[in-house]
Amino acid sequence: MEAVITDAKRTIFAQKNGLLKDCLPEDLAAPLIRHLSQAAPGHIDEVIFGNATGRGGNLARLSALKAGLPLNVSGTTVDRQCGSGLEAVRIACHFVKAGAGSMYIAGGAESSSRSPFSSRARFSPEHIGDPDMGIAAEYTAEAYSVTREMQDEYALLSYKRSVKAKEDGLYHEEILPYNGFAVDENMIKKRNMEALISRAKPVFLSGGTVTAANSCGISDGAAALCVMEEQKARALGLKPRLRFAGSAVSGVHPNFPSAAPVYAIKNLLNEHSLSPDDIDMYEINEAFAVKICVSSQELKVPYSKINVRGGALSIGHPYGASGAALVTRLFYEAERRPDARYAAAAIGSGGGIGLALLFEVLA
Repeated sequence: MEAVITDAKRTIFAQKNGLLKDCLPEDLAAPLIRHLSQAAPGHIDEVIFGNATGRGGNLARLSALKAGLPLNVSGTTVDRQCGSGLEAVRIACHFVKAGAGSMYIAGGAESSSRSPFSSRARFSPEHIGDPDMGIAAEYTAEAYSVTREMQDEYALLSYKRSVKAKEDGLYHEEILPYNGFAVDENMIKKRNMEALISRAKPVFLSGGTVTAANSCGISDGAAALCVMEEQKARALGLKPRLRFAGSAVSGVHPNFPSAAPVYAIKNLLNEHSLSPDDIDMYEINEAFAVKICVSSQELKVPYSKINVRGGALSIGHPYGASGAALVTRLFYEAERRPDARYAAAAIGSGGGIGLALLFEVLA
């Protein structure tokens, strides 16, 4: 059995307490699920969705019902913090390969604006270390000798890439409009990011290197993908763009979650006897610029292969949805890169967990 991605969509990403402030996670997830289900009605085995800061319950089942799916379609909700959406896609892919089902809708949704929690969850016991993510980004920058200049340089590159992708209509392909919103909120206003980045002050440590301008914004949004068994997809006349090749998870010290994607990617490549150079496209979540600086530095991968259409630094980071958004980006990029052979998506999450997925690009 081979698992393939046949479709992918996301909502706009909006600032916390911004354009989507009145939307619950299921409000964001349901239209995506409804849209993806139309490709093969009656064939969906289950909805698997990630969520990190919601009210509990079973978001996946609630969203499936709200989307109008048949009552026999079950739902499973996953919490791996920032990696929740990517974990949902991973589970769906492994289920298909194991023969547990042949069609899943997988993704994630987050409404930071409607979260009932006033503070974050614990990621690690205090005796090991449980820093806030911004502090942990500072620790990572120091441990891996990543300077403020390096972070600012990447942040500006990411912003320029996002602006160009928006202007070229590439984000439009990904986004399923929601209540008339079809443009990421951070992309609506033009800003002099070069000046903002250079003038930003450290926000987590006095004299530190991590600023609001080289960190992502807290966001609301959702992303979802259709994961199918390849022969079934082709029999239904659907055209897969990505074939799931494998996944890997790696734990690192909770003080350094921004370095976690490096180790997950290394494990993934080792399992498949590949080198970092063999991967044509990387999508790595930009929670902090330092995360991409470290990934590029440690894997010896140029920025020309990483997040080539921008990422969370520019458009935002809706925790539970961001991992699914990475694969959504790869799905559309695959159509533009018929020469590519392999693509990888990776994310690091609170508590020091790295998760990476490998895909073959299908012509």
